[in-house]
Amino acid sequence: MKFPDEPDSLCTLSIIEPIVQEVFELDCKNKLEEDFLDNLEIEDKETKVLHYARISKKNFTVGQKVLLQHSKLKFFPGKLRSRWLGPHVITKIFAHGAVEIQSLKTNNTFKVNDHQLKEYRKGFQTEPVEIMYLEDPIL
Repeated sequence: MKFPDEPDSLCTLSIIEPIVQEVFELDCKNKLEEDFLDNLEIEDKETKVLHYARISKKNFTVGQKVLLQHSKLKFFPGKLRSRWLGPHVITKIFAHGAVEIQSLKTNNTFKVNDHQLKEYRKGFQTEPVEIMYLEDPIL
């Protein structure tokens, strides 16, 4: 058996040392990559939990007034144009998430997905405001 110190040896320390160093660096990179992927997966799970917690559950009842989302594609939509149509009245609720609504203006009925609906809230009742004029102070 020949030792690395011998000059005619095929394996000298000068050849082995860079190989060992490269293997060590690759191992460190693999560990860093695994840690990064684990952290990324944990962050994704936490983000999903927060997202689903913010989504409000929509519970509609028959006879309730709702607004329908205006889903026509417009290339140049107006800034002040409403995205909601209605109000409509719910006539039937299906088990798979579909809802049958009836327009109050045209009395047409059609089925839509419940994700396209929003509860209709009537505007605020305003009372007449009393106006008081202030006088200039006397100096």
